[in-house]
Amino acid sequence: MSILVVMFAGVLVGALVFPEKYKKHNERLQVVCTVLLIFSMGVMLGRREGFLQQLASMGLLSLLFAVASIAASTVLVFLLTRWLMDKKKGGK
Repeated sequence: MSILVVMFAGVLVGALVFPEKYKKHNERLQVVCTVLLIFSMGVMLGRREGFLQQLASMGLLSLLFAVASIAASTVLVFLLTRWLMDKKKGGK
């Protein structure tokens, strides 16, 4: 729940307070933070005992989870886009 509160606070700051001239710097900062997050997750995984032995089974499960998430997201975005575009054009 706290993650959603922090994200909503960021949305409000971005929409109401954050100047447009700093947009490029903010984009770069987001990329750097994302890279650091992924790196730190890799370090945590690499320090786990038996990680390399578990990688095969975890890899397959992760692949299935990723494919299911991508498929569901794609279908949802397609349906919402279609519905919102029809609504905007005065359709349904």
